[in-house]
Amino acid sequence: MSGVEYRKRPGAAVAPGTAGGDVGRVVADMLAEIESRGEEAVREHSRRLDDWDPGDFVVRDDEIAAAAEEVPEELRAHIEFAQAQIRRFAEAQLGTMSDLEVETAPGVVLGHRNVPVRSVGAYVPGGRYPMLASAFMTILTAKVAGVEHIVACAPPRRPEGGIHPYMLHAMATSGADQIVCLGGVQALGALAFGAGIVEPVDMIVGPGNAYVAEAKRQLFGRVGIDLHAGPTEIVVIADDSADAELVATDLLAQAEHGPDSPAGLITPSAEVADAVLGHVERLLETWPTAEVAGAAWRDHGWVAVVDSEEAAVAVANEAAPEHLEVQVAGERLDWYRDRLYNYGGLFLGDEATVVYGDKAIGTNHVLPTARAARFTGGLWVGKFLKTLTYQRVTREGTVAVAPAAAAISRAEQFEGHAISADVRLARAGAEDGDQANR
Repeated sequence: MSGVEYRKRPGAAVAPGTAGGDVGRVVADMLAEIESRGEEAVREHSRRLDDWDPGDFVVRDDEIAAAAEEVPEELRAHIEFAQAQIRRFAEAQLGTMSDLEVETAPGVVLGHRNVPVRSVGAYVPGGRYPMLASAFMTILTAKVAGVEHIVACAPPRRPEGGIHPYMLHAMATSGADQIVCLGGVQALGALAFGAGIVEPVDMIVGPGNAYVAEAKRQLFGRVGIDLHAGPTEIVVIADDSADAELVATDLLAQAEHGPDSPAGLITPSAEVADAVLGHVERLLETWPTAEVAGAAWRDHGWVAVVDSEEAAVAVANEAAPEHLEVQVAGERLDWYRDRLYNYGGLFLGDEATVVYGDKAIGTNHVLPTARAARFTGGLWVGKFLKTLTYQRVTREGTVAVAPAAAAISRAEQFEGHAISADVRLARAGAEDGDQANR
């Protein structure tokens, strides 16, 4: 792309839906075993992968109550704040979605209803970190949509076993109707097939590792999913008004998710680029998760110096990142907002940070990665709703519609379709004749 100079080149993009052959084969074999052998296969995989084989994978009420007692009062209050924020925004989004009924021609009434999915499985990852916020984003948002039954799954801790108590409390208070202590592919297999553990669900949502993402990809069609997700990513647009140390901090904060998490900077200022690069290296010397974040920055970090704001927008729209921060002079924020169109979540101004969106501010953190933002948004209350159309037609409506339907059917060589319309039209004409003769 013209007008762009890379001070640090990005590594190869990690795309969803393109799992390595070994991952794809392993997942396919595991899902086939779970579908055919049910709970027995689930237990085998749980023992082998997580050293976990309880009497019952479903968490009891007394275990949930005990977990709540382990959550510090201050943390419980913060969880309640985050849940309230997410609920409030989801309810406001739901309020924008209306049922519809309209008469498009005399005697022709068309409409749609927004109907929630009946049952949802929410996967809450906890392999590397106890992900409290993922419970809010998936379970609570589904509840606001009106989902009747939500089964939440999270992996067991090692070596203690069981779900981390903070996670368990977050899942329960977000509205899960049933909580299952299972991780990875075996959890998704149980959600999709039931496997004698739970009732099969209609939709599976939530982030996870490469095996979880591949399992969702392979199960799509058997169940609905939220989206295909790869490693999390961040891009920051920063001009010469930005605080370079703050930019570097945000890049590394997101990079700590995993060694394959891309982080990029776009700036029209060579001075800002050099300053951010310097701050990243300095911060990594004492960064608490430097082993992971440093590897991500080394292999997948990039810095692009552009010659104009228009070029910055073009690079960002081409990157289509999961998270896009815009740290520029305040009077330019709206200019950027109006021209950026490929992103999962947009964070405007240096006070708006990905960490707020990830944890507590109210927007959903399950977002498209690996350029999928070119064609989809992230998880939101509307993802749990089906927009179902219906029609009501009177005899007058048949007179209006049947001739066109029959003619188009015959043009397509569907004579049976045409007859279905002809019969109704003939009956409508006969009834009109009867009325006239009375």
